[in-house]
Amino acid sequence: MPISFPKTLPEHPCIAIVAPSGAALDDTNIDAGLDSLRNAGFNVINYYQHADRFERFGATDQMRLTQLHTAIDHPEVDIVMALRGSYGVSRILPDIDLQKTASSGKWLVGYSDFNALQLAMLAKTNTASLCGPMLCNDFTRDELRPFTQHQFLQALRERKTDLEFETDQSADLNLEGTLWGGNLAMICHLLGTEYFPHVEGGILFVEDIAEHPYRVERMLLQLHMAGVLAKQKAIVLGNFSAYRLAPQDNGYDFAAMLKFLRSTIATPIITGLPFGHCDDKASLMQGSTARLMVTDAQVRLTAEY
Repeated sequence: MPISFPKTLPEHPCIAIVAPSGAALDDTNIDAGLDSLRNAGFNVINYYQHADRFERFGATDQMRLTQLHTAIDHPEVDIVMALRGSYGVSRILPDIDLQKTASSGKWLVGYSDFNALQLAMLAKTNTASLCGPMLCNDFTRDELRPFTQHQFLQALRERKTDLEFETDQSADLNLEGTLWGGNLAMICHLLGTEYFPHVEGGILFVEDIAEHPYRVERMLLQLHMAGVLAKQKAIVLGNFSAYRLAPQDNGYDFAAMLKFLRSTIATPIITGLPFGHCDDKASLMQGSTARLMVTDAQVRLTAEY
């Protein structure tokens, strides 16, 4: 079955902010983020209310589910953007009306924990979504990052991704495949469930935060042992940050982990993708057909949708 892509957007699309995962941190300037979106030409509807936060979540499970469905049902909303990641989508995923969400043609935008919904949409409905910025940090910061903003607007307005970056070792690749992935913990979390996309001949991109290299290795080995990685044409590593090495690591760092994985996994592993919990963030269409070209250590990743 072919992949369905989000609808063509009007000149001034409407973005709905929903909080299916964590609550905003207390010092986050939500109003500044909403103003940043308006200044970029978007109409904005905000469903998040900080007073409604529940435990570590943006609201109770039922309230967060209602936010998402209300945004999907709203006739003026074109884009549904996550407030932030953290954790929470898994608790409501079985109750999300994925078919109605797919039929709406609306853009689902976010990353981190929000990837659980995006992967489920791909697995259950063959629907693409945009792995890209969220309100918190990407739009609430004092100075917006030009790269992140350009990538986001290019994806929305020109319906394409065009990236150039540098990897850690020379390679010679020119391949095409389904672009999919996101947060590594979320991908492994869905493995073995009905919400896991079974992609063959894909370009799998992964990122994570605060995961020690041995945990990254363990998760990638889980995908390897499950037969997922052998079915991919390439694995592209995004940003992995905010972990701390310990004295007992004894030289085992990210580079050592990567060396071991490359000796164990036959699928090419490319590093350097500007995506994840980082300041400069690409916007990647989950489910699009992409081309990956590597010459020496220079990488170009393109997709049109």
